[in-house]
Formats: sequence, structure tokens, C-alpha cells
Amino acid sequence: MLRSVLTNLLLLLVMPLRWLRRSFAIPKGGYVVLDLDGPVVDNLPSRPRGLVRILRRVRPPLSVTRVRELCELIAGDDRAAGLFVRLDGFAAGPSVLASLRKVFASLRDAGKEVVFYLPMGGDNDTMYLASAGRRVVVGPETLVAPIGYAATGQYLRRALAEIGVEPEVFARGTYKSAAEPLVRDAMSEAQREQLGEVLGARHDALVRALAERCGGDLGVASRWIDEAPYRASRAAELGLVDAVAYEDEVTTLLGKEPAPTARWVPAGHYFAARRNRGFRPLLPRPVVGLVEVHGPIVSRSRFSLGKLAVEERVVRALRAARSSRRIAAVVLHIDSPGGSAVASDRIHHEVELLAKEKPVVAYLSNVAASGGYYVAAAARVIIAEPQVITGSIGVVSAHFVLRGLLEKLGVSTDVVKRGARADLFSPVRPLEASERAVLESEADAFYRTFVGVVARGRGRPFEDIDKLAQGRIYSGTEAQARGLVDELGGLADAVARASTLAGLGPLEPRLVAPPRGEGPPPAAARVARAALSALGALGLSPWAERVLLGLNLGPSERVLVYEPWGSGGRTWLDLR
Repeated sequence: MLRSVLTNLLLLLVMPLRWLRRSFAIPKGGYVVLDLDGPVVDNLPSRPRGLVRILRRVRPPLSVTRVRELCELIAGDDRAAGLFVRLDGFAAGPSVLASLRKVFASLRDAGKEVVFYLPMGGDNDTMYLASAGRRVVVGPETLVAPIGYAATGQYLRRALAEIGVEPEVFARGTYKSAAEPLVRDAMSEAQREQLGEVLGARHDALVRALAERCGGDLGVASRWIDEAPYRASRAAELGLVDAVAYEDEVTTLLGKEPAPTARWVPAGHYFAARRNRGFRPLLPRPVVGLVEVHGPIVSRSRFSLGKLAVEERVVRALRAARSSRRIAAVVLHIDSPGGSAVASDRIHHEVELLAKEKPVVAYLSNVAASGGYYVAAAARVIIAEPQVITGSIGVVSAHFVLRGLLEKLGVSTDVVKRGARADLFSPVRPLEASERAVLESEADAFYRTFVGVVARGRGRPFEDIDKLAQGRIYSGTEAQARGLVDELGGLADAVARASTLAGLGPLEPRLVAPPRGEGPPPAAARVARAALSALGALGLSPWAERVLLGLNLGPSERVLVYEPWGSGGRTWLDLR
């Protein structure tokens, strides 16, 4: 309390200066300049403190939450003409991208100019986002390429047979396709069907977005996609973009005379000057706690290329949220394709315990499938963006027999054991019929457990969920139509819903940072990232990711995972 009193006294003293700075944060008719270059996330992660923060000197990623706050400030500022967004190499998942586009569209609909400048041209994501602006300008001699979406897969059955490796797969669910590359030469019809529906949702969203640039004509927008790519000048002729210009020529294109640089105010400076730093409350206010489940779900982290949802850390964050008197409700922020079945089940159990004491809303971002959906099933409300990939209610495990490979290498193996199945998980021999029957039965049992968890969480009969399960993936729109998702929206909608359930009016979100846990040494992490970058240049990074994820799973762990084939070289384990 004393700290709050002293802080408020200081704010009172500097209030006149703050008022002047806020009132004249931008010259009249000026533009706020926002650079989108790098990763974009839903919510700003917690920043390291003290010496760690100084030593790391890592620029935090831009968040949709911060951009929303910036646009709200611009919308309420009569001096600001609008926002100038420079898109240059940003990276965001489909749900984050959709949320970000809504923010820019809201500022445009509020009557402000929203201008996008694309110095390197535009691909699907860039054009989807830029179509939210009033004007789109691209750099000369660039390509504008909203060409649509494709999913490709590499199938290893023959290659594995050639080197003497025999995969034995146990999958439950007609559409559970994570292990297909190991045992097939081509995509199954079930996989083709579900991928077609998910890609169709993204394609439809792109068509609708581009149609805003041609008076809502979906036919014209579809032709733009089917006939792309275009040179910048041709895209301008078609109306796909408004103009082609170097950056120093943009001022004239906006209908202004060449102006001094002061008319262009960096977003960071503008935000610092305009943001409302009110007096600190003397007593802590209730908040909505954000608990993140980001990346593949594992029991513990032995080796990591990127973010992992480590069971112990997520569980401890959930327990901290449950015990905190300040946290009135919780949003479970899930961006995960799943992973360990055991870890998913334990996290789900903690969510159930939390939900008995406080409202829990699950927000599904980008990919929240398999184990990612498993942990969400206990939430009171599930909210997702239309383009999220979710569902994949099924289970899969694989046993690799390396006998043929070892023989080719001239390696012989002998064994001494006590217990008929002591070497059950040995990669040297194939499974016997009785052993296979036991593992098949175990896979059946866990599939029923998964379906039962969802049925209980959704308050529906087992049979209803079983028909929707079968390992099938859905877009957010399809999942809502089938009752697997309650509402469509972004993270801000999830926070607002949690506030309503808490019955305390609008509450601010606060990240519940899990306590520090075991992780790979920094040097090992740097080596892993360097290796992934090198393999990515060869087009092999997805396979490296699968191998390294496997290093974090025990030999007998069942897997609840959906693995979408990357589009444009990106997969769910993109490094941030």
C-alpha cells in the first residue's frame, strides 16, 4: 500500500507534464508508424526482471493485445490521421493473424486511415492482413502472391523398408493421421478430406478478406487468387493493391504534401505518450489469470527446439491460479498440437480441479488439437478463432523395429531376459501377436477415455462425441457447428467472457507465469536452433522436429498429437 501511495503522489506531481505530452503526442494530421517485422503473438509474454533482463536484451515479440491498445488510442485521438503499417517479414499463426486483422479493421471502421506498406510484396498472410486497410501500397518490382493454401506430405514407407526399419503403428480414429507417413505411400482419403476442409476454411477467409477490396465481389476475389502471382504494377491495375511506390513516395500518395519527418511518429513513442497511466489502486484488484499451454505437451523437457508445454510447469501454474485470491477467473490459452497422453491427462485433471473453484475459459489459438483439445475439455466455455485447427480426438503410438537395419549394418543382437515380455519395447524384434493384442486393447481403452473426457466436459452422450471424434480435425467454425467449441472469437473475447463468468465486470488479464523448471542448457538450445535452421534450408526441418520431439517422450508413452503438414515451410513447432 505504501508503494502505491508514493507512486500516486509522484504521478500527481508530474500530471501537468503528462497532460501536455499526451495532448501533443502527434502533430495534427500525422500518422503513427507501426513496423511488423518478426513474430506476433496473442498476448505479451512476461518479461524477465533484473540482471536477466539486462543480459538477455531480447526484444519481446509484438502482441495483438498491445496493437489493440495502440489502435484504441489512435481512434480516440482527433490529432491523429491514422496508422501506417509497414509489413516486412512478420510471422503469425492463422488465429493470431485473424485477431490482428480484426483490430486493424476496427480502426478503419472508426474512421481513421489505415495504410499498409508492403516493401517486399505480399503473400497469403500479408495480403489477408493488409486487406483490412483503406489503402495498400507495395514496393516496385515485387510480387503480390495471394495464391491460396496447399498441404503436402512426405511418405516414408518404402524408404524405411529400403533401410530395414519396420514401423508398427497403433492408431485409434479413422482420421488419426499422425503416423500415416510411416506406413503409407500416399495420403489416405480420410486425411485428404479433413485437410481439404481445413484449407477450405482458410481459403474462404482469404477470399472474403480480399473481396473487401472489390466491393464484396467474391467471384473477383477468387479469380485474383487463382490467377496470382502478379507483378506489383499488374496488381495495382487489377485493384488488388492501390499503388506501387518507394517508401519516400508514400506521403504524396496519401494526398499530403511532402512533410517533415515529425509528421510520422513511431508507434512506441506514441504509445508511451498517450497510454493512460492512472493512479495505482491502494488494494490489488481482481484479474483474469492467463495460463499458457504452448507447444507440444511433454511430461518433462529433455531437449527442446522451441516452446514446450511441460506438464510440471503447466500444473504448477494452474495450482498457483487456483490458490491466488486475486485471480477471479482463468483463461487457458492453448496453442498446442498435443503430445504425451499421460501429461495431457494430468494437466486436464488440474483444469478440472481449478474449474470447480473458479470460472475457466479455454481459448484455442492457431492449433489446439489432440492433447491440446484434451486439456481444454474441462473448461466451462471454449472459444476459438474460425481458422484454428482443433479436434483430432484420437490416440496413436508407434513401435519401430530396427532388425533389418542392424542386419544390413552387420550388427547382431542377443538378449537375456527374465519375464516373457521384458523386451517388449526393444527395437530389435517385432511384436508377437499376443503383445500386439495387448497394445491394441490399451489403445482402445485410452481412446474411450479421451472420448469420455470430452463427453463429460461438453455435457453430451459418449456416442455423440464418438461420432465427432475418430481423430478428425476441424476448423473453429466447423467445431462450433458441432458443439466442440462454444463461441468464435479472439483472446480479448475469452478474457471478457471469463470476466462475465466471474461476475465482477471487466477485468484485466495477467499472465500466470509458471515457476522455473528444468530445461535444456542454453548452449544445447542454441545448438538445436542452429541445427534446425540448417535443416530448414534443406527442407528437412519438419522431420528434425519430429525426431527431437520424440526425445522428450518415453519409449512407452502414448501420443495425442495432430501434426499438420506445413504450408509455406511452416509447422506447428516454428521457433519464436
